[in-house]
Amino acid sequence: MNTTREHALVRKAAGGDEEAMEALIRAHQDSLYAFVLRMSGRPETAEDIVQEAFVRVLKNLARFDNRFRFSTWLFTIAKRLYMNSIQKLGPSYDTQVVEVRSASDPGPGLNTARTEADRNVRALLDTVISGLGPQQREIILLFHQQNWPIAQIARHLQIPKGTVKSHLHRGRKRMRRLIQASCRMNRQAQEVFS
Repeated sequence: MNTTREHALVRKAAGGDEEAMEALIRAHQDSLYAFVLRMSGRPETAEDIVQEAFVRVLKNLARFDNRFRFSTWLFTIAKRLYMNSIQKLGPSYDTQVVEVRSASDPGPGLNTARTEADRNVRALLDTVISGLGPQQREIILLFHQQNWPIAQIARHLQIPKGTVKSHLHRGRKRMRRLIQASCRMNRQAQEVFS
C-alpha cells in the first residue's frame, strides 16, 4: 500500500469509517503478526499483541503523525506492547510452533520432500534468530522479513543508519556462526541448501 492511500485510509478511519479501519487492518495484519511471532516465538502471544496494537492504534488515530508511515507507527506500538509483555512474563521462545502464515492451503498433493525442507529451513532460522539479542533480532526481522529499508528501521528505532547496518552485519555473522557451531544445524543447512 502506498503512503498516499494509507494516509487517506487513516483520515477516513479517524473519522469513524469502519471500511477504512478494516482496510488498514487487512493491509497490515499478516505482516505485523509474522513480525511479532518471530519476536516472541509464541502464536498466542503474537495474536494478543497484534490485537492489542490494532485496538490502541484505532483508538488513537487522531494522534497519528502523517509525516511517517502508518506501518512504522503500528509496528512501534506492537514492539512496545511486546517489550512490556516480556518484562511481565519473561522471554520465551518455542521454535516448534513458529510458522509463517500462508494465505494458501498446501493441500494433500504437496511434495513431502519440499515440505520437510521448508520445515528444516524454518526450524533453522527460528533457532538462529532466537540466538540473537533483542535489538539485532528486531533489525534482522524488519529488514529481511518485512523488507523495511535501513532508513526506516533507523527512524523506527531512533538510531543512526550506520548502527542499523552494523547490527545487520553482526547479526548475519552471528547467525552464520550459530549455524556452523551446531552439527545438527549444519546437517539441516546442507540438506536444505544442497
